[in-house]
Amino acid sequence: MLFKFLKRPISILLAVLLIVMGYAIYSWYNPSDTLPIYNPADFTPELVDKSLQETSENHTVSDFNLINQNGKVITQEDYKNKIYITDFFFTRCPSICPIMTNNMVKVQEEFLKNKDVMMLSLSVTPIVDSIPVLREYATKKGVDDSKWNITTGDKKHIYELARKSYFAVVEQGDGGMQDFIHTPNFILVDKKKQIRGIYDGTDDEEILRLIKDIHILREE
Repeated sequence: MLFKFLKRPISILLAVLLIVMGYAIYSWYNPSDTLPIYNPADFTPELVDKSLQETSENHTVSDFNLINQNGKVITQEDYKNKIYITDFFFTRCPSICPIMTNNMVKVQEEFLKNKDVMMLSLSVTPIVDSIPVLREYATKKGVDDSKWNITTGDKKHIYELARKSYFAVVEQGDGGMQDFIHTPNFILVDKKKQIRGIYDGTDDEEILRLIKDIHILREE
C-alpha cells in the first residue's frame, strides 16, 4: 500500500520533468523571441566614435572593400541578404585570437548547410596578414571558403569599420602606424545590415547564446 502511495507522486514528477524538457527542446529549435536592434546610442559611449554617440536610430554597417584568403575582393554584395558574424583578429595573436577562431569554427559547423549564415573576419594587422598568410591560416583552421571570409585590406578602412560600424573596440585612434586594436567581440549583423547582438568570442556560454540568437534571427 505504501509503495503504491509513493509510486504515484514519482510518476507525476517524472511526467512534469518530461514536459519541461520537451518545452525546453522545442523552445531551442522554435524560438519566438525578438532580438534588439542596436544603434550607437545603445552602446557604452567608449565603444562609439564621438561623431556617432548620439545616434539612436537607423544605424547600419557601412559598405566595405576587403580582400579574402583567396585574393578575392569582398564587399557588402557578398553578404547581401545574409546573416553574418564579424570579428577582428590577427594571425600572429598568441592569446585570445586562437580561442575566437576555434569558436567561430563552431558557429561555422552549426550553420554549415545554411546558406543564409556567413562569417567575416578582419585582420587588425593587415600589412603582416598578406593573402598567402591568410590562406595558410584558413586552411589550418578548417575555414569553409563559401561561408567564411578571412580578410585583409587598408588599415584605416578596417579600423574605421571597427569603430564606426561594428563598435567593437574602446580605444580611439586614426588607423595609423601606431594604432592597434584588440577585441574579443563577435558582432551579429542581420540581412538589413543592422547590429543585432554583441558577444564575447572567448566565452563558451556566449557562443551558445550567439548560436541561439542566430536561430532566432533566421525566424524573423
